[in-house]
Amino acid sequence: MVWVTGSPGGGGGGIGSRCSSWGGRRGGEGSSGSSRSGGCSGGAVSNAERLSAAPAPSPPRERTWWRRSSPPLTTDDGGSSGAASTVGAATQHLGWSTSSAATSSGSTSLMIPLAWASSSTSRTTAMACFLLLAICCDMTAAKNGGFGRVPTSEISGTKIRLREKRILDEIMSPTNYDKRIRPAGANDTGPAVVRINLMIRDVQTISDVKMEYSIQVTFREKWNDVRLKFDNLQGRIKYLTLTETDMVWMPDLFFKNEKEGHFHKIILPNLYIRISPDGGVLYSIRISLTLSCPMDLKLFPLDRQKCQLLMASYGWTTEDLVFLWEMVDPVQVTKNLHLPRFKLEKFITDYCNSKTNTGEYSCLLVMLIFKREFSYYMVQFYLPCCMLVIVSWVSFWLDQNAVPARVSLGVTTLLTMSTQTSAINASLPPVSYTKAIDVWTGVCLTFVFGALLEFALVNYASRSDKAREKLKEKVKEQKKQWEAEHQAALEAAMVDQMNEDTHGGFAMASCPSCFKPLVSRHNGIGSEKSRPCEIHLQTPRKTCCTKTITCCKSWLAKFPTRSKRIDVISRITFPLVFAFFNMAYWSTYLFTEENEGIKT
Repeated sequence: MVWVTGSPGGGGGGIGSRCSSWGGRRGGEGSSGSSRSGGCSGGAVSNAERLSAAPAPSPPRERTWWRRSSPPLTTDDGGSSGAASTVGAATQHLGWSTSSAATSSGSTSLMIPLAWASSSTSRTTAMACFLLLAICCDMTAAKNGGFGRVPTSEISGTKIRLREKRILDEIMSPTNYDKRIRPAGANDTGPAVVRINLMIRDVQTISDVKMEYSIQVTFREKWNDVRLKFDNLQGRIKYLTLTETDMVWMPDLFFKNEKEGHFHKIILPNLYIRISPDGGVLYSIRISLTLSCPMDLKLFPLDRQKCQLLMASYGWTTEDLVFLWEMVDPVQVTKNLHLPRFKLEKFITDYCNSKTNTGEYSCLLVMLIFKREFSYYMVQFYLPCCMLVIVSWVSFWLDQNAVPARVSLGVTTLLTMSTQTSAINASLPPVSYTKAIDVWTGVCLTFVFGALLEFALVNYASRSDKAREKLKEKVKEQKKQWEAEHQAALEAAMVDQMNEDTHGGFAMASCPSCFKPLVSRHNGIGSEKSRPCEIHLQTPRKTCCTKTITCCKSWLAKFPTRSKRIDVISRITFPLVFAFFNMAYWSTYLFTEENEGIKT
């Protein structure tokens, strides 16, 4: 059997152009670079010389096969190229056969019937066909960038995906990996360490009545499992991505203060697992939680609320599993986070390991500190209450006899204030202690009720003043009547005395001393006049208080009736007391709020 040597991809002048003989020397089987530079030292030999130097054909005999084998066409990473299929198609087009096993393995074997080489014409035809095949192979090699190379897109596409599938099949095989067994710790001893990292995407609601808050987070866990190590093909595979959590071991973490929660599954479940070449595992999932948040509402609405997010292991104790915070940025908050009535002031990360009768369990804590936005409550609660109190003072300036106007105004403000208080309490839970808003609404309600009571007092004083005026007039009339009657009695007595004097004039004249009055009309003894008894008291010094009291009395003396005086006093007293209350209220609670902020 005679071998025809040469490489279809030699690109150096046809079949056998790299060697000077037809023997076993196959200079064209080297790499494409060495083939192009010349494979033998004897120089290039033309095809005509090769044909003339060929031995005489042997006589016809039983059909055998004339084989030419070329080296396998491979890629840089060991994969077969697509040139083999091109060569196989070309040989089939020329009527030759190709070994299927060799073609599938990447090497191309060209089979030529020996009967074709039985004559010089047939041999020349065969050589021409080989030359045509070499030209076709050169064109294919030039299109793909040379023999032994595959386009980059094919390497990073299909080949890499196939390699990833093989890696997953290898590392996830039952003989290599069992997800029921937790990964080993450092140096194959100790507990498995899982580092936690989360991102707060949104805080949806904070309910004061239910004392809970709803939050949406991206939750991440990282740990290392040496059983999942794999070859990254010189950095071409950074990580493998899974979308099913039932393929690997997972930490049994749960949220201790969770009320409700759900995963997001639109369009697909929002989760993934990344496996790194060194065995590192990253688990990320987007979840929405409703968590309990016990609140202290003593300073409401000038308060800060501390809401916790507790994460702990359910079944693994600290001897098997430990949760740790990520060393850099364990908690991130989205930049456009907006809350309607709160502001996320800051957050604190801590550890909260818990001990039970079954062991000690690892626990992580995130404390979210929310500061209540006061502007909403100022507009909705404080200003309306203040306005209602001021409106109730209008009755002090109305006439005391305008009973329907003053009654309707007082009752309307009182009912409105009661409704406002009920609306405020409906938005808050029933607690056993007094809140700051309770103090405000209670005092405002007291002022409105006091204004209504003030009108009742004014009305009573007005009716009393009228009764007193009537009594004075009656007394005056009785005094006038008594004086008239007394005057008439005196006149009658004078007339009777004169009549008696007329009848007994002789007796009176004989005894002049009898007409001497019993009481002397003179104020003195004899001719000296007596002085009245005088008591001299030391007048006290006038101080500021006495001057103020004197001024007030003189000012109130301008208003003759008591009802009018009550209205005038109320016009000054109510606003002053309310102003003092505001000063005490805001200074107390704002100072307390500032101290609470410093403590947190």
